[in-house]
Amino acid sequence: MPKASILLADDHQLFREGLASLLNAQADLKVVGQAGDGLEALTFARDLHPDLIVMDISMPVCDGLEATRLVHERFPETKILILTVHEEEEKLFEAIRAGACGYLLKSTDSEGFLVGVRGALQGEAHLPPRLAAHLLEAFARSGKEGQISGVSDEAFPELTSRELDVLHLIAKRATDKEIATQLSISIHTVKTHVRNILSKLHLSNRRQAGRLAAQKALTHLPKTPRR
Repeated sequence: MPKASILLADDHQLFREGLASLLNAQADLKVVGQAGDGLEALTFARDLHPDLIVMDISMPVCDGLEATRLVHERFPETKILILTVHEEEEKLFEAIRAGACGYLLKSTDSEGFLVGVRGALQGEAHLPPRLAAHLLEAFARSGKEGQISGVSDEAFPELTSRELDVLHLIAKRATDKEIATQLSISIHTVKTHVRNILSKLHLSNRRQAGRLAAQKALTHLPKTPRR
């Protein structure tokens, strides 16, 4: 089975080399190039056609957000995973609009990093839990009150409006009691909605439901218009 090819884009050489050593030690992954800035990443993307680019945001010449937009426009088959120190939701939104498929913090451990890389390669949207909750909240604010804006009808046609309300709160890690309070319903009713959500979406637990909601939100997030 061929190894997945990965391009690293970060302006800190020592950090890149550490990531390269970790990735090359995996049986299914290999680093095919290392870029020190966004324009170099774009050039390598053109020449190497990697399966995945692990992209920092803060880089000279051309930052990671602009590089992500350019790569995504020209080579949409290449997946881009942001790996950065920035934990602000604004950076997350910009990265996803630019075309990134996931967002990892540099504070993550090796195991979490590899999970994010493999998930991105498989088409999964990987996000830090706190930022995933902010993303869903932004959707709720921008659309109909109580719904996951932009994904409610299209992404979850099998769910009722109230089930969407519950799913949104599950994604924000709310407990049954907190959901009951916010929606002014009984805990028994909350539990019924949760069971229905898991059944309709063919999921095993609440954590999977929250993660799926975040993935659907990413899938339907509008892209930044081309300049």
